[in-house]
Amino acid sequence: VRLVESGGGLVQPGGSLRLSCAASGFTFSSFVMSWYRQAPGKEREYVAAIFNAEGRTNYADSVKGRFTISRDNAKNTVYLQMNSLKPEDTAVYYCNAGSIHWGQGTQVTVSS
Repeated sequence: VRLVESGGGLVQPGGSLRLSCAASGFTFSSFVMSWYRQAPGKEREYVAAIFNAEGRTNYADSVKGRFTISRDNAKNTVYLQMNSLKPEDTAVYYCNAGSIHWGQGTQVTVSS
């Protein structure tokens, strides 16, 4: 199983980023896919999830209305579109498959 995140970087407050997570080694379409994040000195926290069949989504209150999770089962990829970014969104963002498998993370820094 392999999960590879990409798309992180440095962005100014109010800006946008799109994270991607390319998956391999398992039946992607059967798994609930999630994003988590971990800021320096803090515990890893849930950000968003997208369910398999119907594509239903769920978000943490802190990102609701600003972030959008989506998936492309044909490409075995899950995305996180992040808009109206705030400095408190600064963290390493991790992709998760089925609450079991983790990627290595991608750094997102929101700063002027």
